[in-house]
Amino acid sequence: MRQGTRALRWRIVAAAVTTVVLAGTAGVQLASAGIGTLAATAGCGSAPTLTSGTKTIQSSGQNRTYILDIPTNYDRNHPYRLIFGLHWLNGSANDVATGGSDGSVFAFYGQKQLSNGSTIFVAPQGINAGWGNTNGQDVILVDDITRLVESGLCVDTTQVFAMGWSFGGAMSYALACARPTVFRAVVVYSGANLSGCNGGTQPVAYFGIHGIHDSVLNISNGRSLRDTFVRNNGCTAQSPREPAQGSLTHITTTYTGCRAGFPVQWAAFDGDHTPSPVDGSTGTSGARTWTSAEAFRFLAQFQGTLPSSGPASSSPAGSPPASSPASSSSPATSSCRVGVAVNAWNTGLTADLTITNTGSTAINGWSLRFTLPSGQVITGGWNATYSPTSGAVTATNVSYNAAIAAGGSVSIGFQANHTGDTGRPTSFTLNGATCTNA
Repeated sequence: MRQGTRALRWRIVAAAVTTVVLAGTAGVQLASAGIGTLAATAGCGSAPTLTSGTKTIQSSGQNRTYILDIPTNYDRNHPYRLIFGLHWLNGSANDVATGGSDGSVFAFYGQKQLSNGSTIFVAPQGINAGWGNTNGQDVILVDDITRLVESGLCVDTTQVFAMGWSFGGAMSYALACARPTVFRAVVVYSGANLSGCNGGTQPVAYFGIHGIHDSVLNISNGRSLRDTFVRNNGCTAQSPREPAQGSLTHITTTYTGCRAGFPVQWAAFDGDHTPSPVDGSTGTSGARTWTSAEAFRFLAQFQGTLPSSGPASSSPAGSPPASSPASSSSPATSSCRVGVAVNAWNTGLTADLTITNTGSTAINGWSLRFTLPSGQVITGGWNATYSPTSGAVTATNVSYNAAIAAGGSVSIGFQANHTGDTGRPTSFTLNGATCTNA
């Protein structure tokens, strides 16, 4: 399925439809909340024709290889996300698929561990262990693999992503430029324009991550790639804050003014050329890096959504402008419920928290207090600020989610290290009121 045909799948929207039944997919049903998605591929409803492992494919007259990773409990009637993980120069598909020296916790840049069986992963192998993309041959390789995977497996075509570090980041950028109607979003770690940008005028959701003193690909390269999609996505131009050298921290900025459904996010960190920096340390670690959780959160926001075909909005979809300050009024007394989902591995975990205002009045400004199990230490978080990082923790709203309407919810989360206790946080209070657990 080539680019022109694929463009149709993002233009099929059924307003106020609660269930879409797709013809030719053996009765596969896809739930939607007011938005219909043409998501299922020809492989849905049929016995899979592909298995996990290293595969060979003919592309542009050459034998090329890739690693395919299918969820263990694959369901032929469930459309899966599809993520391409691109390796770095002199790296390999196997490095991406296994996590390399960082081990399985960083497989596919940490996304396999966090996906919990929700995703089909592909790691292609570059020619001469790189992504020169001569005459567009590497983009064509990805086209060929995508077509094969979609015909043999059940894929949600609105949930196709690419991510990579260094040369792999360059290739992810090239895919965003060349296949904007195929790739819903890309994550580019420490990238540069090394694989070309054929096209590069259409919007694609974009997350760039780069070290402020990258000695291999200067951060100016990453800023340039980012700014391509700041323009394409209609975002308000700005110079995002970046951490000072020696601070051993990172700063993530979400651009405002972007066209609905096409956010741009930028994370600058005090570090060198790596996809796995660690706050508070000059070392790197796939198990302790904040990049895995932030990339996961960025991609997760697109679940069940289609890009808008309308004009640019004044703020990212679903949130007011990030520059809007939190209300200066006193936080309201709260009636609340908190749902928690924990995904743990070896020495790390992520926790997703959903805070629901069960009261009859809106909350303007909130602080959620909870207790972490012994040995858990927060290493990074999203949609809230966390202090301290262990024991009795307080999560405080950020500028764009200070208000929780009566009956409304906000979602926050964090990544943490643990020493064996992977239990859920407990003893939730919101603005001093005790919350029930969902």
